[in-house]
Amino acid sequence: MLFDNQLSGEIPKSIGKLSNLEALRAGGNQNLKGELPLEIGNCTNLAVLGLAETGISGSLPSSIGRLKRLQTIAIYTSLLSGPIPEEIGDCTELQNLYLYQNSITGSIPRRIGELRKLQSLLLWQNSLVGTIPAELGSCRDLRVIDLSENLTGSIPTALEVFKLEELQLSVNQLSGTIPSEITNCTALTHLEVDNNEITGEIPVQIGKLTSLNLFFAWKNNLIGNIPESLSECENLQALDLSYNQLFGPVPRQIFALTNLTKLLLISNNLTGFIPPDIGNCTNLYRFRISGNRLGGTVPSEIGNLKSLNFLDMSNNRLVGGIPPSISGCENLEFLDLHSNALTGPLPDTLPKSLQFVDISDNRLTGPLSPTIGSLTELTKLNLRKKPTFWQNSSREMSCNRLQLLDLGNNGFSGDIPKELGQLPSLEISLNLSCNQLTGEILLSFRTLTN
Repeated sequence: MLFDNQLSGEIPKSIGKLSNLEALRAGGNQNLKGELPLEIGNCTNLAVLGLAETGISGSLPSSIGRLKRLQTIAIYTSLLSGPIPEEIGDCTELQNLYLYQNSITGSIPRRIGELRKLQSLLLWQNSLVGTIPAELGSCRDLRVIDLSENLTGSIPTALEVFKLEELQLSVNQLSGTIPSEITNCTALTHLEVDNNEITGEIPVQIGKLTSLNLFFAWKNNLIGNIPESLSECENLQALDLSYNQLFGPVPRQIFALTNLTKLLLISNNLTGFIPPDIGNCTNLYRFRISGNRLGGTVPSEIGNLKSLNFLDMSNNRLVGGIPPSISGCENLEFLDLHSNALTGPLPDTLPKSLQFVDISDNRLTGPLSPTIGSLTELTKLNLRKKPTFWQNSSREMSCNRLQLLDLGNNGFSGDIPKELGQLPSLEISLNLSCNQLTGEILLSFRTLTN
């Protein structure tokens, strides 16, 4: 074992004389350079080839196919180029193939389907082209597949591997649909197909994946309703279906998933309302549903979400007031409700943990402080198009960490309020544009050194 040293130079061709060598582990030697010599194929007892995080370059030699006992190839985060040799299919004992973060080109050889003992296939972040070979379905022991940032074509229906736990196909140019056959992989815990060109509907059989922890399908061209059967994925913790063309209501059944920590449904065509059942998701940390056509009110049950850190319901058609129960979200740092039709005054109390608040472009009324003015952790505040907040308030503010304040387009008249010069941390933006302010610029602005 030679890993994590200061080795430099190239691997000598004479390594081929070590016919009894069982493990070559020299990863982490960044100055180890050159190509893997053809003679490595003479090390016929080799079980582990570990050269990760080195300067090894060039192609994998075709002689690697002579290594019949090889179980692990780990040459990730290196400088490999060229194609994966077809002879890889002769390494019939291979269990782990880790070649991610290189510059490997060409397509994934179809002979990879001959690796019947393969458990992990990690080829992400290379320069691969072509399609996912259907022959992978013959690798019945596969548990982890990560082919992200590479490929085109569709997800093969033959990829029906019952032991598969993680399937990561993000940031490709995959088209076609999510095949229903994938739902037969009932051991799946991670299904990531985001950032592709996938069309069609989410398979209604998705509920068969009862072990699923994470499902990311954002930034595709998915249509149809969010299937109610997702509620059967009782272990689901993270669901992101943002930036698609999904329509219809958010199924109430989704909010029976009490393990959910992340629910992101941004920029779809969702309608209906946010059901009170959201209060059941007491582990929810991040909830984003902006850019839809949701109506109704902000449910008071939102106050049950003690773990909630990030709440974004902006750019919808929400009405009614901000519920006083929101003060129960004691860990909330980010609140974005802008561009709705919310009315009424602000609640008497808001979570003290708030750092970002955007309630602009609504129809809210009433004074600004003490509700906002007492938020000592606040760094960004957007009140655009809300004149009554400032004009009818006592203007007492203890937001000493405030870095951005937007009071633009409010129709303010008269002098610039002196309180604005008493915010010592303003350093990103103070927007007073599109008002009717008169008088002189405050001398106290000299204290705003940033």
